[in-house]
Amino acid sequence: MKNDPYASGKFSSNPYAAKTDVNGTLAVVLRGKMEDRGLELIKPISRCVRRHDIHELILTDEPDAKPGSRVNRIAYLGFAAVADGGVIVAGDEVYLAGRLVGTLAGFDETHMPNHLNIVIRTDRLADGVEQGAELGMPVRFTVAKRDEK
Repeated sequence: MKNDPYASGKFSSNPYAAKTDVNGTLAVVLRGKMEDRGLELIKPISRCVRRHDIHELILTDEPDAKPGSRVNRIAYLGFAAVADGGVIVAGDEVYLAGRLVGTLAGFDETHMPNHLNIVIRTDRLADGVEQGAELGMPVRFTVAKRDEK
């Protein structure tokens, strides 16, 4: 990525001061897990997603999963259709039907331009079926709640 400010380390902190939530609905429920998936998370911490885009949601319980890392242990959650476009950022909390699923770890572009793999760090490595996911469930990406002191 030529002149990419993330890859060159020009940002010392997350530059997103404020942003809207990104909402969507589950369009596909997936099942399956892998121990050796080999996802390569890109260095940029954010991606723009457009209304009507459909992207894959993949869970990992690897604690060091972050932009620029490799992720092997995964569970497939599903595909989400974006209702309200916007920007999603590593560190955002990801909710399914109002229940916190995990924290956005980063993005893998293996299947681009068809769809983006959105990798979510979680404590519960369970696929979509094991999570009780159902078609049409709301999906929301929101800035993580910070302690107010």
